[in-house]
Amino acid sequence: MDKKEYMKEYQKNNKEKLKEYNKKYRENNKQKIEIQKKEYSKEYNKTDNAKKSQRICKWRKRGVVSDDFEILYKIYLSVKFCDICNCELNTNTKTRKCLDHCHKSGYFRNILCNSCNVKIK
Repeated sequence: MDKKEYMKEYQKNNKEKLKEYNKKYRENNKQKIEIQKKEYSKEYNKTDNAKKSQRICKWRKRGVVSDDFEILYKIYLSVKFCDICNCELNTNTKTRKCLDHCHKSGYFRNILCNSCNVKIK
């Protein structure tokens, strides 16, 4: 029996013992585990998947309705200019990229700069 098979068999036969060991480990290493979680979160939040997930979650919370958020997100990323004033979209407050949607139906209308988006409301 190789090591991998042995460990699998050991885990199967010692579930309660391992469960208790893991519980004690977590209790004795709370601070270390929290630091590891924070470090992992920091690194994960920098990834494209995290940014995408957070953006879509924010849209859903604000009432945006879509049949396919994947396509909507691709559109959002590809647009470089405001659909109304044609300014270049960037991270400044006035020219920050916004997803415009109907507040009654929730459906997507345009990608606008923050300035135009505020005027429409």
